[in-house]
Amino acid sequence: RLSITGSVDPDAAETTALFEATADAYVDVMDSQRSFLSVTYDRLPRERIWLGRAEPDDPVLLLEADVREGRPADQRREFAVAFMDAARDQFDLPRANLKVVFTEHAGPHLMGYDRVGGEWEPDGANP
Repeated sequence: RLSITGSVDPDAAETTALFEATADAYVDVMDSQRSFLSVTYDRLPRERIWLGRAEPDDPVLLLEADVREGRPADQRREFAVAFMDAARDQFDLPRANLKVVFTEHAGPHLMGYDRVGGEWEPDGANP
């Protein structure tokens, strides 16, 4: 689950573009399958989001990535930077106004209606 929260107010097309860029980066970098991803965007007024490095009136964008444990730190970092680069390109945000936080879960903690996740393996067949 990739949950984006921000003070940016994208229209429908911009939201779709953000979802596509986020999903593409995740699949490409995190060795996963697109069909198992979920991406959400929640807009909050700027006064309801505080990010210590950001100027008080500047827009911010945060990503909370719930991922299956096992991926190395450099792989997670590569995805975080890819997401932040895409967000900067799309919304012209300063670097200080972006943040990514990962929470790792054991494979069986991630479930769909018809499946329970397994352990992550670096083979390209991972959900």
